[in-house]
Amino acid sequence: MSNIKALGIDIGSTTAKIVAIDESGQMTWHLLEQAEPRLEAQVERFLEQARGAAGPLAGIPLIATGYGRRLVRQATRQVTEISCHARGIYHEFAHGGTLVDIGGQDSKVIAINADGKVLDFVMNDKCSAGTGRFLENTASRLQVPLERLGAEALSVTEETSISSTCTVFAESEVISLIANGVPLAAILRGLHRALARRITAMIRVVGLVPPLMLSGGVAQNAAIQRMLEQETGEKVLLPRYPQLVGAHGAALVALEE
Repeated sequence: MSNIKALGIDIGSTTAKIVAIDESGQMTWHLLEQAEPRLEAQVERFLEQARGAAGPLAGIPLIATGYGRRLVRQATRQVTEISCHARGIYHEFAHGGTLVDIGGQDSKVIAINADGKVLDFVMNDKCSAGTGRFLENTASRLQVPLERLGAEALSVTEETSISSTCTVFAESEVISLIANGVPLAAILRGLHRALARRITAMIRVVGLVPPLMLSGGVAQNAAIQRMLEQETGEKVLLPRYPQLVGAHGAALVALEE
């Protein structure tokens, strides 16, 4: 990996990612871990591993993005997730569209023009009901592995409506449904539908510019993919590494500098 030309690091609320790229902007190395409470120490360890793979990093620019970007004191500078996600997805697909990034603590919908520029965006960072945390809390409560949620939701056609728009109240509603004998898979399908509809409402605020693209960890959930397609009427495009789009975009910004 001696041809490394730039680094991008994305510190999210749930995961931390670092990406190295070559002079053409192609990803040559990456690392993804669960975000740790002591983020500064985790970032230093990331950079040590980058040095181990690439050698000295002196003179190689590093851009930080994400929830904890201001804690990356080694960064050349910090850039917002909106800019980095737009840059990363445009590099992969080379066209505009509507990017939905569903993170642990917030969700973003970004309209991108044919030149890769951000036209508009909307964020949900006030309530976890429109984020990955909504599903994560439910998975924990129902004792279903997070990676199995989507498959379980798609295993049935019966769908139980979840009316609560708050994660805390939704948990109470789920407990009540279980107590009344409602099948678990039908509840999970209803929870996925509720999240997909909240995201679709955000998409309508920005205005849907086809195609519809997904990034973030929740992008790998097949039920969310399917239900967003049903709610919007658009086919969903997935990047090769949905969780690395922001870090890749940060590295591309660094490469320009």
